Amino acid sequence: MINRMLDSLEEWLIASFMGLATLVIFFAIVHRYSSGIPWVWQYTRNINTSWAQELCIYLFIWMAKFGAAYGVRTGIHVGVDVLVRNLAPSKQKFFVLLSLSCGAFFTATIALLGTKFVHFIYVTGQISPDLEMPMWIVYLAIPLGSSLMCYRFLQVMWHYLKSGELPVHSYGDTEAAV
Repeated sequence: MINRMLDSLEEWLIASFMGLATLVIFFAIVHRYSSGIPWVWQYTRNINTSWAQELCIYLFIWMAKFGAAYGVRTGIHVGVDVLVRNLAPSKQKFFVLLSLSCGAFFTATIALLGTKFVHFIYVTGQISPDLEMPMWIVYLAIPLGSSLMCYRFLQVMWHYLKSGELPVHSYGDTEAAV
């Protein structure tokens, strides 16, 4: 139940960040090129879109951090397993568990260090140049995304220990895109 809610939240956040970034970029481009159309420009010239690029960068950062966790969960995360697949099954299991453990350890470390960094940014009171929003909100993507990714590594490891299967994404799989 909790995993299904987390899966839905993860997918909803990724889609929302991507959709919002697309809309902001579209709006900024239409605004920029409307300056060549006099009857449109008279209504849009007072709109300031200097913040659009910064917002899109932040949205893509958040999307990438949560997208990486989604990639681990669904088996689309980049991995080099050519050598592991050519090993004996007993050795394969060891190296798969080792790689999943290393992934969980690395992302847990990034989450911990990211938390310390967010606290430092919060204490210093830094704000973004165009949006003038607190930078700790922007950097919060690091500990949150890394924590979720660590959880996903542990989730995949637990499933692998129980069933011996890893999540696999096939190119014809349409359910994974939903």
